Amino acid sequence: MFKVGGWLKGHTPGHAKSLDSLSELAQIQDAMSAVTHIMNDDVETAEELLSKGNSPFHQLGVGVCTFMRATLGFEQEVMREAANALSQAENSAYEQQRRASKDPTAYRSPIYPPGTEYAVCQAESQLMSAIVGVLNESLTEAIKSFYKLRKAYLTLEAVMENEKKFLKERSMSSVNSVGSRGSSRASSVRSNMVDSTLRDSRPSKVTKSEVKKVVTPGPKTATDDDDDDDFDFVDAEEDHRGDETPMEYMGHLNVSAGKGASVALNNAQRKVDIASSSAPGLPTANKSPTHSIPEAIEDFEKLTLNDLGTPEADIATFSDHPVDVFILSGSNFCFGMLLLLLSFIPPSFASLLKIVGFKGDRERGMRMLWQATKFHNIHGAMSGVVLMGYLNGFTNFCDILPTTGEGAYPKERCKALLRHMRERYPKSHLWLLEESRMMAVEKQLEKAVKFMADAGKSPLKQLEALSWFERSLNNMYMHDYEACASAFENCITLNNWSHGLYYYIIAASYIELYRRNKTENPLASKKYATEAEAYIKKVIPNTGKKKFMARQLPFDIFVVRKIQKWEARAKEWGCDLVDAVGVSPLEEMIYFWNGYKRMSDDHLQRSLANLAWSESSANPHWEKEGLDERSILSVLRAATLRNMNRTVEAKVLLEREVLPVDRTLFKGNLKDNWTAPCARYEMAANIWREADVDGHPETNPQMLDQCKDWLEEVTKWDGFDLDARIGMKITTGRETLRKLGVQC
Repeated sequence: MFKVGGWLKGHTPGHAKSLDSLSELAQIQDAMSAVTHIMNDDVETAEELLSKGNSPFHQLGVGVCTFMRATLGFEQEVMREAANALSQAENSAYEQQRRASKDPTAYRSPIYPPGTEYAVCQAESQLMSAIVGVLNESLTEAIKSFYKLRKAYLTLEAVMENEKKFLKERSMSSVNSVGSRGSSRASSVRSNMVDSTLRDSRPSKVTKSEVKKVVTPGPKTATDDDDDDDFDFVDAEEDHRGDETPMEYMGHLNVSAGKGASVALNNAQRKVDIASSSAPGLPTANKSPTHSIPEAIEDFEKLTLNDLGTPEADIATFSDHPVDVFILSGSNFCFGMLLLLLSFIPPSFASLLKIVGFKGDRERGMRMLWQATKFHNIHGAMSGVVLMGYLNGFTNFCDILPTTGEGAYPKERCKALLRHMRERYPKSHLWLLEESRMMAVEKQLEKAVKFMADAGKSPLKQLEALSWFERSLNNMYMHDYEACASAFENCITLNNWSHGLYYYIIAASYIELYRRNKTENPLASKKYATEAEAYIKKVIPNTGKKKFMARQLPFDIFVVRKIQKWEARAKEWGCDLVDAVGVSPLEEMIYFWNGYKRMSDDHLQRSLANLAWSESSANPHWEKEGLDERSILSVLRAATLRNMNRTVEAKVLLEREVLPVDRTLFKGNLKDNWTAPCARYEMAANIWREADVDGHPETNPQMLDQCKDWLEEVTKWDGFDLDARIGMKITTGRETLRKLGVQC
């Protein structure tokens, strides 16, 4: 693999010369062309081409390369490499932005102040660096990352404000026919309105005192404000509503660069970017548009991305200059991802939002990402990656989401985007993985597994590891235990992130095979028991090696406790370790990954059968089981029933078996303390499903209030196993309810 560390270390941006408009244009186009290779799984070629330039755009490209490796593989060494590359890009962009604001030969945009392109580079570096920092093992780095998010937000918000002012001035000029005077006034506004923000977008610095202040917040003193780069530790606003950019650029970037002239984007220009796609819902190019601009936009909306929002007539003009296009696509991508990421921070991490000073906005973030996908560049592609990862991954993890209308899973729209991206990047396994995920979302697990098997091996190691992990989970949801064990074995060879969890799931797979064969095939059953115990013994030695924000990984803590519990029971009961295992640990894993949501009815019936084994005559130890194991059975069974739309049975089971129990009885002595709060979350999820049965939950306000009450009860719960995973579901559920007018 081509190494970029050497030339990065040798670069000192402080003595770099500012770029004139022509040089800058060439650098942008060269860097953007090189970085596109990432989307075809060819990071090595991208890095090699990017190493031939040292502009901020090339350094940002290198940062993107390492960022993709880091976020796909979660390997600490790669994350450190990404942090270093992104820091270099941030510093270089700051130097060029400072110089460009004073250089008369630099590009002068009709929309943005001079140097805005470098401010966007800096914000993009800060955003990716922040994501890498949160994934880092260090708490200090994670806290610094939230400060970087704040810096990026302020810069991007200023960029968006420039666009809004520009469009407003153009509209006023058109209406009042003020001609050049309106243009002059717009120029004056543009040059002044974000001067302080963009000029002072210096590389992030976080002092030790700030980190200490976040970890142990105390009263603010007068000396806390000495450095302009330091941020006050402020409470997040309840409802931060920044101005959003209504503009939606639809065109190609292969337009000759004029002197920043603005053009009206006609219907053909709007469609050329996606004309080759045959996806349903995507239009073909019309070389002779007859519609007016408002009609053309409206027609495009109907044909493609229906829930983008309706653009206004006066936003149809924007600069087609590649520098402006870089700013527009980059700011939409970055701001959209930032707002989306912050929108699903679980309650247990909500205090970190005080560093940022604002909350996320999922709907606005999604709109901006959808807009960015129209650009035929790396920003458009990465926006597609974020959208597909969120829609096919995160939303599948949550339950309290609308099934129709705004906020619902946009199935046809995702298919259109996926087909378009596959045509743009035909060699990329990334989009094949997303297509497989879409199949799983549609409960076609067997088809999804076969699709990825037929796709072959990706040349990008981190992507290959991610693909195998996805296949492993799907095999687990399908109850194909031998395939599940084999796939997770393969994951162990491909990355070094969470081997303890992988061994645990392999052991759980063999436990299911042991139980399935215990009565009918004792010989095979004994073999599987031996395999299960062998893998159980590998779990604890392979946990605790990775950290998240200076803490052990939640799943590592969970599986260690489970095995200690089994060992204690085996000793107390005088039985083999495999016989001391309680309610199906594999079904437990399926629950925490929300695999039930991807299962067909046949798969769900198999889960019910696995759970029923605990109470059957094949299990001689059920009478010895305590409250926590019986509650595990009830919660898992209720979750399975809910996903079969048997909500009444699910609620009755929870109300009878778990909810009346004193919560203190679930604590201590290696007990599973997650069942009591999760039972309450399950009540909320059941009530939501009943309220949303006809796609109009707003017509059932009383049920929505009940749903809110159950969620709030879990929010106030003391810490419990894997509470962050449940916390993300709760955050999403509460946001869904707020959108329907429920105060929570």
